[in-house]
Amino acid sequence: METINWKVEGMTCSTCALTINKYLEKKGLQNIKVSLASGDVSFNADADIDPAQLEKGIHDLGYTVTHPQAAGNAPAKKTPLNKHLRYFAFCLPFTLVLLGHMLGHNAPHWLMNPWIQLGLCLPVFIAGMRFFGRSAVKSLLNGLPNMNVLIALGATAAFVYSLAGTVLGLGPDYLFYETAASIITVVFFGYYVEDASVKATQQSLKSLASTQKTMANMIAFDDQHQEVLFPVDSTQLRSGDLILVRTGEQVPADCKILWGDAGVDESILTGESLPIEKKTRDKLIGGSLLVSGTVKAQVTAAGDASVLAGIVRLVKQAQGEKPPVQQLADRISAIFVPVVIGLALLTFIGNYVFLHEAAPALMRSIAVLVIACPCAMGLATPAAIAVGLGRGARKGILVRNAKHLEAFRTIRRVVFDKTGTLTTGEFTISNWQAAKDTLPETLKEIAFSLEKYSNHPIAKAITKEWKVTQTIRWTKVEEVKGRGMRGETKEGETYWAGSYKIAAHLTHDDSHNVYIVGGDRLLGTIDVADAIRPEAAAVVKQLQEQGIDTVLLSGDRLAACRRLANTLGIANVLAEQSPEQKLQQVTRLNAEMPVAMVGDGINDAPALARATVGISISDASQLAIQTADVVLMSQGLKQLPAALALGRKTYATIKGNLFWAFAYNIIAIPVAAIGGLTPAVAALAMGFSDVVLAANSLRLYTKKLN
Repeated sequence: METINWKVEGMTCSTCALTINKYLEKKGLQNIKVSLASGDVSFNADADIDPAQLEKGIHDLGYTVTHPQAAGNAPAKKTPLNKHLRYFAFCLPFTLVLLGHMLGHNAPHWLMNPWIQLGLCLPVFIAGMRFFGRSAVKSLLNGLPNMNVLIALGATAAFVYSLAGTVLGLGPDYLFYETAASIITVVFFGYYVEDASVKATQQSLKSLASTQKTMANMIAFDDQHQEVLFPVDSTQLRSGDLILVRTGEQVPADCKILWGDAGVDESILTGESLPIEKKTRDKLIGGSLLVSGTVKAQVTAAGDASVLAGIVRLVKQAQGEKPPVQQLADRISAIFVPVVIGLALLTFIGNYVFLHEAAPALMRSIAVLVIACPCAMGLATPAAIAVGLGRGARKGILVRNAKHLEAFRTIRRVVFDKTGTLTTGEFTISNWQAAKDTLPETLKEIAFSLEKYSNHPIAKAITKEWKVTQTIRWTKVEEVKGRGMRGETKEGETYWAGSYKIAAHLTHDDSHNVYIVGGDRLLGTIDVADAIRPEAAAVVKQLQEQGIDTVLLSGDRLAACRRLANTLGIANVLAEQSPEQKLQQVTRLNAEMPVAMVGDGINDAPALARATVGISISDASQLAIQTADVVLMSQGLKQLPAALALGRKTYATIKGNLFWAFAYNIIAIPVAAIGGLTPAVAALAMGFSDVVLAANSLRLYTKKLN
């Protein structure tokens, strides 16, 4: 099954997004995501599905499909003028002249001629029907009328009423050409402002995406085997290519340093502006900036396979998800247009009965049609989600799904794994003791000779610190699960380096990490320490100050977990838990209150999946990262409180947007129905209602996350 990503232009309200979604569902496609805010559409399709036919179907609905990949490889073109702005610029001169007759005695005499007014209004009306009319008809045929139906009905009613007055010679009281022209012109301008406002909510994502394309210095070799540098576009790089990156240059693709040292600013991904020192064999992330040094590196991933491209792709997919709070707004939007048409009809009948005049009754019903705004309800959530996800991405908080961003608001308990999460996962020898009849050099030699065959983190720490030149040659060496390393010499002597289990018959002291046993004698013990992450204590304290319960859940020994918990101030400790028991504990805790689980290892993956929100850090195992709902990209826990705060503030923004959207329609429609607004003013109010939502959403960029 193939995942297809498109950019669809022409969506103006939530009904448009619903129309495309329903069309793709009817075609049997799966995992459909349609983002009104960004215009991104993605879905999974079987091999027998013809994308060209789907494109034609979406085009028949009134929308245009573009291909991001093709656009990215095409030569740069001058950005065309916004379509709505073009329409507005065309209509504005005619409308301004038409409005001149409202000057009363100062108006030119010729402008009072109804046929001249018809001639001035006709180009505007044709332009309006070419856009709003076509869209309205297609939406009606699809069974999901959009807001353009309301605009088209309002403008057509004013135009037809005026046309009848002109043809029948009924006088100036029947001429409302300026109303029809004003509605169309003002709505075009409103759509343009709305487009600009919604695009502003995408600025963080655009900033990330823009760093994907830059120039690179590619290294090649001539026939004399001398290095030759030549510039290439970063999109042309492939895995295995050699590149040179100098001070002040942007890293063009994910790569591994082969030569040189450098200070790297990875703030584009992590939000942390302090340079990180990188050396040979370290990895560089495409989009980061070299602030010092020069390196030669080999590309490990470029283009769509890079870390940055993956982040941009995940954020776009998350924007297409519908959190629960959006579902009510979508249901209302789906029936909104028919309801408003009914209200406009009732407005006309009620006003005609009350006023006994058709003209004011018609104007009030038209005002009801054009002031109603389903867009506001449709954009309330996507606009806030777009800003929230974008800001999160810039701060190194990668949210896989919009519903998880919303779920953060409910979190009242955070469960931490120990090793690799609250600690660095990098062990060092903290203490060691050789038996009285064992030389220290002998203990180190045996320990190194055995542990060098193990991949266990503790074994790696020992071999890293105790490098010896003389090693024991084993005739047989093996790793015994749950016990440790066992080796046999050619003389038949057996040595062990392992857990307390191998020395239980020799000592009652079970407080050490590694026991060295030779034959039937305890030769010595080794203690290792896992360094606590420098930010761990501050993060735990900050969460507790916010009233969030903290829990330590680990497979490590109770004594070690207690020591760490006491240091960090965590009262609730669940130690010596297997992966299955971790899953059971998270299930139990989650039943009491919503839980966020923070973990990094393969054994944490089931618990991460079960928690309300699973959180992983960027240097975790791939399984943990793939299972987690949120990934902290900033190499640690520093952004965890910010992630929780971002979720709460995003949800608060969504609620504020929805309140405005519903309040606007609840108040504006009755005001228009009693004649409080002219159709032109109503059209202007409708056009700018979405600007308020976008402006409120953009406030998320400035809100403090604490």
